[in-house]
Amino acid sequence: MKAKRWLSTLCITAMTAFCLAGCGGNSTEPVQNDAPAAGTAETSEPAAEENTAAPAETTAPAADTGSSEIKSTGPNGESAVLATELSLTDEEIAQIQAGGYTAAISFHYGGNDWSSAQQKGLEDTFAKLGIEITAITDANFSAEKQVSDLETIMAKAPDILVSIPTDATSTANAYQRVADSGTKIVFMDNVPSGFTAGDNYVSCVSADNYGNGLIAADLIGEALGGKGKIGIIYYDVDFFVTNQRLEAFEKEMAEKYPDIEVVSKMGFQDENGCDVVADAMITQNPDIEAMFVHWDIPCEGALSALRAAGRNDILLSTIDLGNNIAKEIAEGNVLGLGAQLPYDQGVAEATLAAYALLGKETPAYVAVPAKRVEQSNLLEAYQDVYHTEAPDTIKNAMTN
Repeated sequence: MKAKRWLSTLCITAMTAFCLAGCGGNSTEPVQNDAPAAGTAETSEPAAEENTAAPAETTAPAADTGSSEIKSTGPNGESAVLATELSLTDEEIAQIQAGGYTAAISFHYGGNDWSSAQQKGLEDTFAKLGIEITAITDANFSAEKQVSDLETIMAKAPDILVSIPTDATSTANAYQRVADSGTKIVFMDNVPSGFTAGDNYVSCVSADNYGNGLIAADLIGEALGGKGKIGIIYYDVDFFVTNQRLEAFEKEMAEKYPDIEVVSKMGFQDENGCDVVADAMITQNPDIEAMFVHWDIPCEGALSALRAAGRNDILLSTIDLGNNIAKEIAEGNVLGLGAQLPYDQGVAEATLAAYALLGKETPAYVAVPAKRVEQSNLLEAYQDVYHTEAPDTIKNAMTN
């Protein structure tokens, strides 16, 4: 999850010490981030770590991505505020620590590297703030399950809910009931239909998904020298952040690489079925030279299909630095990707929750920059994403 210098300290904490990129902390001890968090539990009650020394003014961290320009806009068209602009003073931190506040986290699905990193950032930051997490739920991509999860969470009456809606429309009423109960909501990436920041929720935190789509397009465009035939395997569900990625990829290809032709575009709804999609694509279009796949897990399926078909010549780019795809990049099997910074997102989400508890004005949309990842900067990028060193399996793949 995402602690980073968590505000100078928190943030730095994660950043510095361990992996990821980091800057040094101020007056508090850095948080130890050894690895991405384990998968989410249905309900958990982690003990909040007592913070005896408040950091000097804290600011939400950001890894060294090489660019702080955010290309994405928020769910309602809002301009982005960088996560690094969020801060809490020593006095504000002490006030939160004395409040006895509780929080809950509701994922659309958990257990993957992205969710685990978000969770870690949230846990580290809430622990520094003395906020107890009383429930963590995983909807496993089921809107019905998430509605049930939210009812369970409401019974615990948390002061804060941090969540990503599985479906923006069918979960909206359930989230409104949470808001009406007095719980302050901070969203990850997606916002329920009809919701407005300041009225129904505190803020939304996202990666620069549009920027990541641009990166994925440039990786293919550069590798093909601006000419060739490609395919797109996309998430065929109306989901805000994935829509932004696809829009950016297609626009960049059309405008910057006009001699690259998209000869096939196939959708999926089950991320575990993309081997079948990729196999159909290359069977129907054997002249395809590269593919963009919407995120890392579907990309793993596409890569499996290409291997089975003996088409290791087809280039791949994607989004999200999962551990399996990181190893494939290390071995040269995937060109690269645009990476989110989920740990940093978690830090920003917890910090915005503190803003709301303090009555501070909160920006409607906060984002962390996109990061280009390829073999040449893989190990450094891994630290930036997870705030910990890459595992030996990835390091060793770089040397083989």
